[in-house]
Amino acid sequence: MRERLKVNIYLAGDSTVQSYHAEHAPQAGWGQYISDYFPDEVRFLNRAIGGRSSKTFVLEGRLDEIVEAIGEGDYLLVQMGHNDATAGRPERYTEPYTTYKEYLKMYIDGARRRGAVPVLITPVARLHVEGDCFINDFPDYCTAMKQVATEEKVPLIDLMEKSLAHYAFIGYEEACTLFMVSVNGTDHTHFTEKGAKRIAELVSHGLMELNPRFTRKT
Repeated sequence: MRERLKVNIYLAGDSTVQSYHAEHAPQAGWGQYISDYFPDEVRFLNRAIGGRSSKTFVLEGRLDEIVEAIGEGDYLLVQMGHNDATAGRPERYTEPYTTYKEYLKMYIDGARRRGAVPVLITPVARLHVEGDCFINDFPDYCTAMKQVATEEKVPLIDLMEKSLAHYAFIGYEEACTLFMVSVNGTDHTHFTEKGAKRIAELVSHGLMELNPRFTRKT
């Protein structure tokens, strides 16, 4: 029988990842459901919060709080990019091939100083369709993150690719139910509880692909 992995997994991310209180239902983030796909030995600590970019998460001291708590053999999952791309909000904005990469390396360095394993996750896809094609709204940020992963020899989960492929597989009508636009008619970014669970499942597959010692909950 394969030994189960006992580990803490910290999540750094934005509103698509964060956990929401009941009064915000049905809006949800994938970080509040990711633990559903793993046994209790794998403990998720969701530090994601809405409105943050790779830059503001660091400047507010949120990365420091994770680094202080994380331990040897733990994991730090980093999904940033949505708010980094808001050029009209200079306090959030990072340029993909310069400052974005520099901030991502801070997460990597912080985790490694503590003996933890950093994992980069490309931004999850929004619900954006042109013709019959689901669109990547953050191509430069995805490319820049992949460059960092290669340069720093860091594992990466391509959630953009996984989510776009999933939306295409299920079709627009079903994909729409994963997003808050199906509730309020306007929001093509944030997930319903159904959508958050679906994305959490995609992330769980990505983790299991990176480390076969991660096993699904039975």
